[in-house]
Amino acid sequence: MIAGIIGATGYAGAELVRLLAGHPQVDRLVLGSVSFEGDCIERVYPNFLGRVDAPLVKPEEVIAAADAVFAALPSGVGEAFAKICVEKKIPFIDFSADFRFDDDEAVYAAWYGKQYAHPELRQYSVYGLPELNRKRIIAGAAAKQVIIGNPGCYPTGASLGAYPALAKGIAGEGCIIVDSASGVTGGGREPSRSFHYPECADSVSPYKIGAHRHTPEISRNFEAMTAAKSGTGIRPVIFTPHLAPMNRGILSTIYIPLGEAWKSKNRITGAPRPPAKETEEKAEEIRSVYAEFYRDEPFVRILPADTLAATNRVRYSNFCDISVHLDQTGTTLIIATAIDNMVKGAAGQGVQNMNILFGFPETAGLTAIPASF
Repeated sequence: MIAGIIGATGYAGAELVRLLAGHPQVDRLVLGSVSFEGDCIERVYPNFLGRVDAPLVKPEEVIAAADAVFAALPSGVGEAFAKICVEKKIPFIDFSADFRFDDDEAVYAAWYGKQYAHPELRQYSVYGLPELNRKRIIAGAAAKQVIIGNPGCYPTGASLGAYPALAKGIAGEGCIIVDSASGVTGGGREPSRSFHYPECADSVSPYKIGAHRHTPEISRNFEAMTAAKSGTGIRPVIFTPHLAPMNRGILSTIYIPLGEAWKSKNRITGAPRPPAKETEEKAEEIRSVYAEFYRDEPFVRILPADTLAATNRVRYSNFCDISVHLDQTGTTLIIATAIDNMVKGAAGQGVQNMNILFGFPETAGLTAIPASF
């Protein structure tokens, strides 16, 4: 097959080039870039020298040649290209927020400050978190007209970490707190001053507290994942992102109140002290639920009790590592997840979606072992 990438010279686009260049079912790449049109990808990214010799062409030329089109573009830019792909019955996998909210234009407008240019396209769009929406992605492929709204990087780690607790009734009522730390590649190839090396090196800081655009996506996912709807509306979510002095990776720590049936019967009250044996046993029981829940998912790894999620162990891979813990009182589930923001958080998840759409092995092109150092 021929895979096309519009926006191939951004970080997510270049990561797509890296992954698709080694994909066993991809025969050729067609790469588009407005900023570098007429140049070659190996001149923009010399790491591709001798491996990817592809000129950078207009987006329309990408669509004309490709069997599937990826769009690594800012929000509000790609809808016109998506419309052409739908008309030509070419799968369109979009990395922006344009197709993540189905037909809920009010949420998109409130958080992204834009209106849908082609609202009718949402009848063809599917939110592309495979572990949540695989059946809908397959159905879209069968219909021959499909747009995949590739999930955001922060929502991917947060959602996969909370999914079993919500779906299996482990979570109780109350607010879920998500703290995430991301590498600077999340700011894109043209970063703001806060992502400039002298500003962010040797420092970790929160940003966009209470106002990050991924908050409604995380909240929507949590609601969709909840087994028993309480009827009280969307569960409150507090999401705080942090910028960490590393290139790649997202570590998310998710705090979920436990339902009464899952709380430790002899839970500790009063002054904090080490977890009781019964609390540790309850954590192992929940860990087993998580392991069974994700048993058939090729890219989710539930870590043993003595191993913590860490970004260096998923680097350059499509894995999401999950470690399961309880607080010392036995009332709060603490989940830690680690992903590579450029792979499972962007390009790798896009390739995973392409594999599902075309009936390829879901792991095709994504089998590299992570590099931990």
